Parts: sequence; C-alpha cells; structure tokens
Amino acid sequence: MKINLRTSLLAAGTILMAITGAAIAQDARPYKPVTDEMLLNPPAEEWLQWRGTYDNHGYSPLDKINKDTVKDLQLAWAWPMAEAGIQETVPLIHDGIMFLQTSNAVVEALDAKTGDLIWQYRHVATEIPQAWSYQANQARRQKNSIALTGDKVVLTTPDAKIVVLNAADGKVVWEKEVLDVMKGYSYTVGPLIVKDKIISAISGCSIAGTAGGCYIMAHDLNTGEELWRFNTIDDPNNPEQQKSWGDVPAENRWGGTPWATGSYDPRTNMTFWGVGMPGPYAELIRGSGDGDVLYTNSTVALDVDTGELKWYFSHLPRDNWDLDSPFERVLVDQEIDGKMHHLMISIPGKNGIAFALDRDTGKYLWSKETIVQNVVESIDKDGKIKLNESLIPSAVGEGAMICSSVSGGKLWQAGAYSPLTKSFFVPLTEACNTVTPTQSEFTAGNAVGSVKFGPRVLPEGIKEAGLMQALDINPTQGESKWQFRSRPSMTSSVLATGGGLVFGGDAARFVKAWDQVTGEVVWEQRLNAPIGGSPVTYELDGEQYLVVPTGYSNAASSISSAFPEVPLPSGAGNSIFVYKLPAAK
Repeated sequence: MKINLRTSLLAAGTILMAITGAAIAQDARPYKPVTDEMLLNPPAEEWLQWRGTYDNHGYSPLDKINKDTVKDLQLAWAWPMAEAGIQETVPLIHDGIMFLQTSNAVVEALDAKTGDLIWQYRHVATEIPQAWSYQANQARRQKNSIALTGDKVVLTTPDAKIVVLNAADGKVVWEKEVLDVMKGYSYTVGPLIVKDKIISAISGCSIAGTAGGCYIMAHDLNTGEELWRFNTIDDPNNPEQQKSWGDVPAENRWGGTPWATGSYDPRTNMTFWGVGMPGPYAELIRGSGDGDVLYTNSTVALDVDTGELKWYFSHLPRDNWDLDSPFERVLVDQEIDGKMHHLMISIPGKNGIAFALDRDTGKYLWSKETIVQNVVESIDKDGKIKLNESLIPSAVGEGAMICSSVSGGKLWQAGAYSPLTKSFFVPLTEACNTVTPTQSEFTAGNAVGSVKFGPRVLPEGIKEAGLMQALDINPTQGESKWQFRSRPSMTSSVLATGGGLVFGGDAARFVKAWDQVTGEVVWEQRLNAPIGGSPVTYELDGEQYLVVPTGYSNAASSISSAFPEVPLPSGAGNSIFVYKLPAAK
C-alpha cells in the first residue's frame, strides 16, 4: 500500500487554492526583484536570507526596538501556519511581503503590514510506501527557509525536488527532480543563492537506499541544470578521505548529511557547509575501525564555481554516538592592530564545543566547551581531537552514558553574532543519554542508525536544561561573557539586533529579549506553544516589527522530563506572532 504525504483533505485544499491563487494573481501587486547586490548588501529594513546575510550572522542593524523601547511592543497581527510538523521556519521579508515556508513544502506570501494572505503554494509530493516511516517524517521536519532571488522564490522539497515560483503570484516557473526520493533522498534545508546558482544540500543520507552518496550540489538558477556536486562521504580525489573509512567501500557508507544551509564569502568565492554524523552510528557496526570517517562531522569549504574542495576540518572524528556537527557556520571579520582576521566560528554540534577557524585556510584557532560533555578528552594546539575511547563500544548491546545526548548540546537552533558587542549568542541544551549499539536489519525508507538511545536526563549536578551562552569572539579565544540558564530547554534560533538585544525562546512558551552586554532579560511574552524557528525583524513605513514563530518542538519534547512542572501543549500550535512598536504620536 502507498500513501501520499498529503491527505485527501489537503489535496482538496490544493484544488481550492489553485482556483483562489489564479484569482489573486490577476490582481498581484507590483514586485521589486531581489538583485545580487541586495543579497550581498541587504537593506537593513528587510530579511532576505535564512540568517539575514551570507555570513549567517543572524543580525539586524535595526535599532528602534531597543532596551528602552522593547517594553512597548504590541501585537500587530498573527497567522496560523498551513501545516503541522516540527516548527523550524524562518520568514523572509521583501518589498512589504512576508514569505513563509512550512512543513510539507507549503509556501505562503503574506502582507507584512496586515498579515493578509496574498497567495499559497502547496507542493504535491511523490507517493511513498506506508512503511517508510523515517522518510515520511522528513516531510514534517523541513528546516529554515526558502530563498529569494530576482522575481523568484526557490523551494527545496521533501521529495528531493527544486521548485522555482513566481514571487508575485506563487505560480511554478520550473520544477526539477534532483535525486530519487524512492531511494530515500529528500531536502530538509533551504537553498543558498549565489549569483546564478542554487546551492543546496540533500538529506536522507542515513536511509538504507542512499548508501554511497550524500551531496552538496549547485544548479543553474534559470534552467535547473546541475553544475556540480560534492559527495561528503566519497571523495576519490582525497586518499586520506578514502582511508578514513577503513575497509568500508563507498557503496556501504551512510551519513554525512549537511543539515544546515551554508554561508558564503564573496571575497574568496567559497561556501562553507557543516556535515553531520556517519552511519551506522557505531564504528562496530559500520566497520570503519578507528578511522576518522571523513568528511562526517566536519566543515567543508568549497569553491562556488566548481564545487572543488578547498579545505576541511574535522570537529568530531570517529563519531559513535550520533553527535552531529552540521549546524550553522558563521563568518566574522575583525581588524586587530591593523590586521584583518577572517574567522569562521561555530558551535557545530551536539557536544557543544565552540570552534574558531581561519576561514581562508581552515587552520584551527581555538575551541571552548560550553555544556557538560564527556566524549572529547582534549584538543591540541593544532586542533587534533582526542576522544574518550572508554565510551566507544566494543560489543553489540554494550551501552554507555553519553553527554551530550542525541537531542542535546547544539541542535538546529542557530546562534547569532553581533558586531556591536563582538559576541556570539547560542541556544544550548544540557542533556545526556545512554547509547547502545544494536544489530538491526536495514529496510527501505528507514534509517540505518543501529543504536538504541536511552531517556534524556540532565548531567549530574545540573538542574537546568536550557542555556543561552554569550561568547566573546576574537582570533585568539572565545571566553564566556555571560550565561543564562533556565529549567526549560531553549527551542528557537536567536536574533541579535542593533538595538543591543538578543531575541529567542524556550519550551515554556516564553519569547525573551536579553541585553547583549549583561544577559539580563529585559522583556518577555508567553505565547501559545514553544518558541520555534527563528525570530526575525523588519521595518515598514518607519515602524520596526518583530516576528516570533511558535509550534511543535522536538527540542522541547525530547528533554521535557527534566522540567515536568512545565506541561507542553498537546497540539502543534504552529503560528507566527508579529509585534511592532506603536506609532509615534
């Protein structure tokens, strides 16, 4: 038996929206194209990309909402999202329009001033067998956002397609199947637009049918033609990469998923992507011995024009515990004593260790532990990582308590860098769990993890699951400026602003504003569901707005037993709330 990723009710809704969309399109408002120059230097009043800018800062220079005025924020409008699922969306705002992507590849365009619907697009996905539970779940866990370029909206879909829409009316311009969804491939992250290229990263690489290939790819923006692809688990041009998998041939390798959209440096024409864990999770099962299993849990720097690997850095070699290191890579320039330093900073994965690299060469600069972790014993001056080998299983069924957990440390929730304070603000989760390797059959449409995870628990001596960490960033160290701990876990990405604030939220449904300098909470509101996705800000007609997504959160449910006094909503509640300062009188 096969099922569609949509229900018959949603199919009926698609027909209705197609009729409605045609009517709306006839009266579509004029639309100002997003130029290459705008992507390089975005207008302060708009939010054009996943983290606002190519450098993934998650920072807006807008400053009308600040420490003095934030208390005056008022709700301007709200909107329920079209789909349930895990809430990880990032609204984009351009030319007075908010573009909103939700799970199951639904895109809506809303009037950013009033919240009125302009158009809606619903992707009709390829049918998959009912037994493919992991793959079906991919459709409801799409991360971050779509992309804007010219007069187009670019969407990546759960059935491994790229769809380009007309931004004015939501009509399809072209659609291309990139990889075969029936093997297990899907998209769960949004694309990066650089000049005439759509640069994207595929998911599903831990599904049985996708052995041998996990890719970062570039396609022609106008035609969909593939321009290049980089395989994160099989690089014939690098003997060290091949050796790192031991005796495992390419056709028996899994993992290496780039789970978060990359950053881009126009100065060097390089794009930087984080890569996830290997599969199966335990080396005992995957057969890789004590090899580093490159390029899993690494940063890869690629030439935008050719896809050629310029450098790589391994943040967690020989992963045995699903401690992904794929999350946002942030590019920071700092001039010190007349010398410009070009950094790449990140807390790339679940063990919560912050790294700074020279982004031109990949040279290790420094690292800093932020949460309780027990898998890395030390990191030497060259960035070589020594593992706690006592935690590496030697037999099936042999478990160990691992900190952080599979759903702890640094997850998809993105941090933000503020040039005002030269600080990196990162939402983190304290958690541990047992990890036990198992021998399991690999079945189509399902993951090849072959481990059993125990319940998430707090580390010994820790009473708060949530941590907001502020790191002082410079080329020589990343010391803590302040920490804010809370019983409930952090559930959203964070936004830093020119008003000296950091916005984010938690499982207890509170959106908060922290003072960037002191870490003091200067404003909070309780909403309908855990705060999700990423807060963003924009300005229209001289008024600054703040957008706060809410909804179902794995980051809340997976560690909820650590804060039982905070009951989670039984419904998804996926919505956005839009605040603004009242107009000056």
